[in-house]
Amino acid sequence: MLFRPRSPLPFLRRLRVAIWPRRSWKRSARYVGHRLGRIPSTPYSIAAGFASGAAISFTPLLGLHFLGGGLIALILRGNLLASAIGTVIGNPWTFPFIWAWTFSLGRWILGHADMIETLPQHISMNYIFDHPSQVLLPMMVGSIPTALLVWLFFFWSVHRLVQGYQKARRMRLERAQKRLAKAQQAGKNTGNEMGKTE
Repeated sequence: MLFRPRSPLPFLRRLRVAIWPRRSWKRSARYVGHRLGRIPSTPYSIAAGFASGAAISFTPLLGLHFLGGGLIALILRGNLLASAIGTVIGNPWTFPFIWAWTFSLGRWILGHADMIETLPQHISMNYIFDHPSQVLLPMMVGSIPTALLVWLFFFWSVHRLVQGYQKARRMRLERAQKRLAKAQQAGKNTGNEMGKTE
């Protein structure tokens, strides 16, 4: 495979890179932006796909995020690859905040905000699904309005980003084509002049 390392990285190092970027978060975000901009699709399709993946990440249905994001993207005519990339919003660093927020919001919507109850420190998927009425239901109820707002935020942001990226890329390609056409024309003119002098 092209650009493959000569010796494979040890498992722990690959795991560390998967959880924490090797370079920086800013560089990783820039890479995701470039990757989104280069998807061969319309800005609407890419933005709708990414927003669908990001929105589904705010639900407690771990393991179904790719499938759910893809399904929403299909319904909204979004791009499936962009939807898969969008699920990156839900990750080990953001899940504790997402779960605490959706749990609190869900309890408030259900009218249980007066009863003080917090999530355990070491929450797991088993705990969430073992306590459906106390934990899963409030999280699902809180995730629905949150996911709608997240979808709108990411759709608007990614649509603008991709539109600007694709426009700048088109302009660069047009400039390169003009330079190439000028160079070819100059080559033809030089050839004609040499033919006349002969």
